[in-house]
Amino acid sequence: MKQALQMQAKNFRALAVVLTGLLTVTGLQAGLFEDDEARKAILDLRQRVETIRSDADQGRKSVSDENAALGKSMLDLQRQIELLRTDIASLRGTNEQLARDLGEVQRQQKEQSKLLMDRVSRLEPTKVSVDGVEFFADPVERRDFESALAVFKKGDFAAAQNLFVGFIGRYPNSAYVTPALFWLGNAQYATRDYKEAIMNFRALVAKKPDHLRAPEAVLSVANCQLELKDIKGARKTLTDLIKAYPDSEAANAAKERLVALK
Repeated sequence: MKQALQMQAKNFRALAVVLTGLLTVTGLQAGLFEDDEARKAILDLRQRVETIRSDADQGRKSVSDENAALGKSMLDLQRQIELLRTDIASLRGTNEQLARDLGEVQRQQKEQSKLLMDRVSRLEPTKVSVDGVEFFADPVERRDFESALAVFKKGDFAAAQNLFVGFIGRYPNSAYVTPALFWLGNAQYATRDYKEAIMNFRALVAKKPDHLRAPEAVLSVANCQLELKDIKGARKTLTDLIKAYPDSEAANAAKERLVALK
């Protein structure tokens, strides 16, 4: 573009020289030349003027074309810049969405990890103490025993009986079985199922004769026998209780019962 402008300026300077020459020749024509050579010189000068004008027009056209091309290039560049801006905005939006999605995934992972840890902790055996005996128990096992005992303490002995029977069936090797037999026998005694109560009280003593509840279980057997009018059996049970557990409170109660039965 710079070269085209320089050429145009050069042509204008040439045109000015030619015009100056033309004027000079015209003056000479009037003063010196009145023949064919003067006319020929004038024609040559006119031809040169036309050539210079044509070159000038072409120079202007070239400059115009270059300006148009430059303008088109600028528009194309502007469009490309706008497209890039659009792409960048789209990428920024995508990145922000990905960041939100990642944050949500991380939050869900944390929640799932916490739930998993809670489940694991609920499944891990914990140390418990029942009737002076410490042992490790499964959390679900502990929950079932305590639920059955809570029903018993509310006075719903029939429901408690069913719960304790179910518990012993599900956890036959549990350390809770001994206290479960005790409370099952008491629930059966409360519902007047004396024969079943005797069986469970005796099962407790046979399983854990040194258990804290064993003397009381033997006394409960004697009480069931008395309810069944088995006086002879009750006397023998009370006598065995005093011999087996002489220092227990149940033994003191047994002595009083024996006195009352004479």
